[in-house]
Amino acid sequence: MKQIVLVIALFGTVLAQENFKCPDDYGFYPHHISCDKYWKCDNGAAELKTCGNGLAFDATDPKYLSENCDYHHNVECGDRTQLEPPISSAHCPRLYGIFPDEAKCDVFWNCWNGESSRYQCSPGLAYDREARVCMWADQVPECKNEEVANGFTCPAAGEIANAGSFSRHAHPEDCRKYYICLEGVAREYGCPIGTVFKIGDSDGSGNCEDPEDVPGCEDYYGDLDLKSIRKSELLAGLANSDSGRNQVAKKKNKE
Repeated sequence: MKQIVLVIALFGTVLAQENFKCPDDYGFYPHHISCDKYWKCDNGAAELKTCGNGLAFDATDPKYLSENCDYHHNVECGDRTQLEPPISSAHCPRLYGIFPDEAKCDVFWNCWNGESSRYQCSPGLAYDREARVCMWADQVPECKNEEVANGFTCPAAGEIANAGSFSRHAHPEDCRKYYICLEGVAREYGCPIGTVFKIGDSDGSGNCEDPEDVPGCEDYYGDLDLKSIRKSELLAGLANSDSGRNQVAKKKNKE
């Protein structure tokens, strides 16, 4: 008997959804139970629409005039808990979204219609799956600090005069990389492209400088055009910032 009542209740819910009546002649209204579906009203006629797989309908417009599907993690679904089954492709659990790499904690993928674009955090940083930004690797639960610091050990407290709790140290093999020690925790970092790390006059100090000013690192970039490299890095940094920190998907719907 309980099963019959449950079936009737579910049938009634589905019927109510399919018989949706437009509150106004024009507008875009959230589905009652599905976060990636919504109703498009045109001249009073309702049409059920579905966002791209991995997107959800943003129902924050109080006037219901905005048709906007955004990345699911950007949308407060509330009681609209149902989603279409996932459609996956390489590096993409769903066709749209931002997803961590399966193996490397400093890599993440931006997926758009199943096509994945690879992004890598700067040296010493890792992709945080909850915040969806690059953070210090030792602050990301999925990462181990030694994976990034390569076993480098910070000097003991008081070993470097006047260094306090912060110091910088050259990487033993890569002119562009260096280590930052903060409160005894080692973090690998990297100079902006086109520059290399130059050890300072005092222990535990240093800055990023032009290669020609750093003995032993003059030919780090070889015959590459550093001006072009720096311009490309700037553009890549802007794109990475847009994709890694403020990911807002424009409307992508399917009938």
